[in-house]
Amino acid sequence: MTGRVAVVTGANRGIGRAIAVALGAAGFAVAATARDPTTLKETVEDVEAGGGTALALACDVRDESSVAAMAAAASGLGPVHTVVANAGVAGPTAPLHEIALADWRDCLATDLDGVFLTFRAFVPALIEAGEGSLVAVSSMTGKRPLHGRTPYAAAKMGVIGLVRTLALELGPHGIRVNSVCPGAVAGPRIDDVIARQAAARGISEAEALAAFTGASPLGRLVEAGEVAAACAYLASDAAASITGEDLNVTAGVVMF
Repeated sequence: MTGRVAVVTGANRGIGRAIAVALGAAGFAVAATARDPTTLKETVEDVEAGGGTALALACDVRDESSVAAMAAAASGLGPVHTVVANAGVAGPTAPLHEIALADWRDCLATDLDGVFLTFRAFVPALIEAGEGSLVAVSSMTGKRPLHGRTPYAAAKMGVIGLVRTLALELGPHGIRVNSVCPGAVAGPRIDDVIARQAAARGISEAEALAAFTGASPLGRLVEAGEVAAACAYLASDAAASITGEDLNVTAGVVMF
């Protein structure tokens, strides 16, 4: 894949950082983005430690002009082949009638509008190139409900619909569009989700964790590197016939 460029939004930690590192190891030059580019230092170092090239770029995926500026800067690395729309927020955990409209809109602005704006910024160049891979990080919560997470679930289900429709539109141009649906990924973010689930449901954090691991036939959480490997696969020529799919990486919690 030498000579190809990949863009990864929300690449400053967790899944996003792992995706950037995996793509760098696969031979991509990586444009890694975050709202605050100073938080990308470790990501760039990790990509370079693996022998790759990385560029840190500022991008607020909620803002159209910010995304456009990022896309222009990323093209400085060369023609972009792969775009991974990973940036996202967990959103509130509460019954629907207790969720403020501002919190609802903030979650959808990042988790759904952000995917739309990110992909839209790169589609014209990919059409001109006649090839490319767009990958959106959705969630298993976009496929099955999770107590108190209506904004997040709505956004992530919306991502799946966006991806399937865009796959239909862009297939004739040689562009593949897929989503990856992670399960509960070990790390600080799921720790926070577990704490909020416990509080919302009136159970202990140990019980909330068990609800995630107990639903897995493998009895475990997912690792960020496993999600990254799925994204790298979808970016590769090995996935040349795969488009419009939502690939589960859930340790078996979701099988559809």
